[in-house]
Amino acid sequence: MNDSNESVMNVISVLPKDAIPSIDDPTFGDEYFGEPDDEVLVVEPGDKGAPARAYPIRILNYHEVINDAVETADGDADPIAVTWCPICGSGVVYDAAVDGRRLTFGVSGKLADDDLVLYDRETDSEWKQSTGECIAGELAGDRLRVRPGPMTTYAAFREAHPDGVVLQPESEGSAAANGYDTSGYETYEEREAFGLRGMRGEGPEREWNRDDLDPKTVVLGVTPADGGALGFPRPIVEAAGGVVEATVGEAAVVVLATDDGLHAFEQPEFELRLEDGSVSGDGVTWALTTGESNDGRRLRRVETRRLYAFAWQDDHGPRSFYSL
Repeated sequence: MNDSNESVMNVISVLPKDAIPSIDDPTFGDEYFGEPDDEVLVVEPGDKGAPARAYPIRILNYHEVINDAVETADGDADPIAVTWCPICGSGVVYDAAVDGRRLTFGVSGKLADDDLVLYDRETDSEWKQSTGECIAGELAGDRLRVRPGPMTTYAAFREAHPDGVVLQPESEGSAAANGYDTSGYETYEEREAFGLRGMRGEGPEREWNRDDLDPKTVVLGVTPADGGALGFPRPIVEAAGGVVEATVGEAAVVVLATDDGLHAFEQPEFELRLEDGSVSGDGVTWALTTGESNDGRRLRRVETRRLYAFAWQDDHGPRSFYSL
């Protein structure tokens, strides 16, 4: 919940509905056409026999939502929505079901506080991408459940998951034909301006009244299922030596910053240490892309979303950041 008490959510229309096409029948393969340091969202299915899946941000920039399903341990398939807002740098994976009802999502063409507004095709309700909250329509007030979906590099994904698969380009369309060009999105990341105006050069210019964080500082937002919300800015975690422990709501968590991304797990009963790019604890080494140790144990990943500081502050207020 936003604790600033200063403004009401600003929703505007910027494109026709579905002008940005979702991917509704994704295909996966072993090969990737991009670069090793490209960022990907990772989903690990509940069925340990099924391969992990990587969803490249290079492709998500042009589609913003992937409707998919992943295998469960009992052989069923859970619907998921892999979502991305380029303006907010916001990557979140959701369970695509509310009260047992499967939903499929598209891009509404609207922005809520510069964040992507999704709509579901079953009820035409509208959902704020960074929070998973339904903000208009039949399902208003409902909220999608976040599932672990860490963002890392393709190289780290491939090293951790040699049998993993990667989302393949759509076979048609100019975006696929030009290799899902990232130059325009990289230019936005480098600009001081943020929000719609920073991306497209139009819309109101936004203010940023704090000097401890830049508006496009990368934040890992931890939002446990039992409540609470705390954003961990990458520079703050790095300043602490790459490892911080905190309590979010009733959950004790540990957050780590490594070369391949930000990671959050339930705090184990031992201390994790980051040394020379390697994470150790309890006498073993831990791979953060999987949360697995070299003796077969596994850390439990918590629900997170990766986004820019301005978007996290829009959703949760200026006092919702972890600080040393």
